[in-house]
Amino acid sequence: MKITKTHLDGLLVIERDFFRDNRGFFVETFHEKKYLKAGIQTLFVQDNLSYSVRRTLRGLHYQYPKSQAKLIEVVMGEVLDVAVDIRRGSPSFGRWFAVKLSGENRYQFYIPEGFAHGFSVLSEAAYVLYKCSDFYAPECERGILWSDPDLNINWQIEGPILSEKDARYPHLKEFAPDHLPVYGGAGRGLGSEVPDRCLEAG
Repeated sequence: MKITKTHLDGLLVIERDFFRDNRGFFVETFHEKKYLKAGIQTLFVQDNLSYSVRRTLRGLHYQYPKSQAKLIEVVMGEVLDVAVDIRRGSPSFGRWFAVKLSGENRYQFYIPEGFAHGFSVLSEAAYVLYKCSDFYAPECERGILWSDPDLNINWQIEGPILSEKDARYPHLKEFAPDHLPVYGGAGRGLGSEVPDRCLEAG
C-alpha cells in the first residue's frame, strides 16, 4: 500500500495492493492495522454507497459540528473527487484538490475533518463507496455552492445534474466563522507527493 500526500495538509491518496488474473481481481477495501501503521488513525463508524449517472455533481458537502473524515473509493465507473479546505486558520483555506477515482485505478481518497467534499461523474455511471468517522446528522448538514467563483473548481463536465439543495448552497465567503471547522495544525500528511497524472489543484 502506497500513501501519497497532497499540497493540502491531511489529504491523502492511497494506492492499494491489487491482484488481477483471468478470473477478475481482488483488493482489500480496508485493513485497520495497515491503515493505523500508515498513520491514518481515524475510527470509521458508517459506510455509504451512492450510484450516480454521467454528469451528476454531488457537493460540496460537509457536517459541522459533528465533522466527518471520509475514506472514498469508486467501485465501478469514474469520478472527479474534490475536497476543499474550509478550516478556519488553515494556511490553505479555500484551496481545493481533485483526484480521479475509478474502478480501474482503485485509488482511495482520505479526507480528514474540516474539508467540504463533492464529486462529478465522468463515466456513464459510477458507484461511490465511502467510510465516515461520524454518523450522518441532518441538523449538522451544510454545503457550499459547487460553482463558487472564488473556488473556481474545474469539474470536467458540462451541464451538471444537481439536486435542488446543491443548487442553492451559499458561497464560502458567506459563511459565518462559527459555521466552519477550525484548523488543528500541520503535520498530518504522510508519504510522497501525488503524481500529476491523477490530480488537479486550485
